[in-house]
Amino acid sequence: MNIFGIGLPEMAVIGAVALLVFGPKRLPELGKTLGKTLKGFQTASKEFEREISKAMAEPEELPGSQSETESSSKDHED
Repeated sequence: MNIFGIGLPEMAVIGAVALLVFGPKRLPELGKTLGKTLKGFQTASKEFEREISKAMAEPEELPGSQSETESSSKDHED
């Protein structure tokens, strides 16, 4: 298990320190909040990836943009 480059031993140390700092009563609440936050980031990341893929798949040309480019290049040739 490797999350953000942190392995299981490092996660155990972080959990032990969190247990000492926050205590056993608040630790489940903090874990739940952290889980929801990570899920939100994951959802946003997937949505962003879908939007980027969709934007790259669609042609970016606007109606009439091709004729404007051709006319401007013809103007420069004269």
